[in-house]
Amino acid sequence: MARRGASGLRRGFAGGVIVLAVAAVAGVFQAMAIVACWRFRRRSTPAPDSCLLTSDSCLLTPASVLKPVSGVDAGLIPAIESHSKLRGDYELLCGVRPGDPAAGLLAQFPRVRLIECRTQAPNGKVGVLIDLARAARHDLLIVNDADIRVDPDYLERVTAPLLDPTVGLVTCLYRAEGSTFAARFEALGIAADFAPSALVGWLLGLEEFAGGSTLAFRRADLERFGGFQSIADYLADDYQLGLRLRRLGLKCVLSDSIVSTHLGGGWGDVWTHQLRWARTIRVSNPAGYFTLPVTFATPWALIAAITGHWAAAALLAALRLIMAFAAAWVVLRSRDGLRLWPLVPLRDLYAAAVWCAGLVGRTVVWRGQRLKLNGQGRIQGSRLLI
Repeated sequence: MARRGASGLRRGFAGGVIVLAVAAVAGVFQAMAIVACWRFRRRSTPAPDSCLLTSDSCLLTPASVLKPVSGVDAGLIPAIESHSKLRGDYELLCGVRPGDPAAGLLAQFPRVRLIECRTQAPNGKVGVLIDLARAARHDLLIVNDADIRVDPDYLERVTAPLLDPTVGLVTCLYRAEGSTFAARFEALGIAADFAPSALVGWLLGLEEFAGGSTLAFRRADLERFGGFQSIADYLADDYQLGLRLRRLGLKCVLSDSIVSTHLGGGWGDVWTHQLRWARTIRVSNPAGYFTLPVTFATPWALIAAITGHWAAAALLAALRLIMAFAAAWVVLRSRDGLRLWPLVPLRDLYAAAVWCAGLVGRTVVWRGQRLKLNGQGRIQGSRLLI
């Protein structure tokens, strides 16, 4: 009996040590994210002396902005308006499929070059990008999603890092604005989960983040790895673009420009979005996916509290709330992130549920179309509409 009691004590002690160790790792991540937010906020991009000056702007070269468009949603008009007010020497190319209702709206903007795109690809968005790149006049290409809104100094901020020949890609963090409560809850996750993870990677010198919010690169580097055609069957085309540029020995850097996007839909839409991202990350970057649980502060704080480690639980919860505020407001200036900041613990539990659901399955839903992915993130047996 005494032996069984001693064995139980040892197991309980070992379990407590494990809980504290995991909570400590989660706490270190929160602390690193706070530091990363502080450093990012303090950073500024000086105007390089060697750049070309045009209308008080600072550009590496004239730039072609490539924007794939599919249909008309609430974020499209504000996005195009913001791109029509950019400083500098640039062209704005919007690509649509034949018969797309967005064509008539886009034709009303004098700054837009409307390109009808017919190239077919498993990832239809990349098919559009193939045609847009072919039509572009300039050697510096900037790709962003249809609903991305930008500030007037966007071009100079995302092109300045490319003056360094060792840099091959520039990308941006983004804030989301939701039109429903469910969408605002999703925007909270972008501000309090996604952005801090990207910033910690930036702090550590990792270069895996490349998002559809902005991808700025040279045409010559795109052609060196085979062009958009070489990534046309991948769902995560932005990640694959960054991966191939890194394989060329080039760096992927994070701009200090923050862009904006629009979110809508109900709870079912939010779950579908989140599950698609989770499964796409799992098949595209398994190592990154399986390390995500260390960022889930609230579940580990709850486990620490349940096992009697109240001080560790309280400290971890406090670090999590401080970090979420720093990322959502200090860095992103996300109004939805600030308003829903008290819901961060609930958002953490939701994120953990999405991660668990993403552990299995290779089927995702995009714009109502069900797609099957293989183990490398390629689309199998169907075409993705943009």
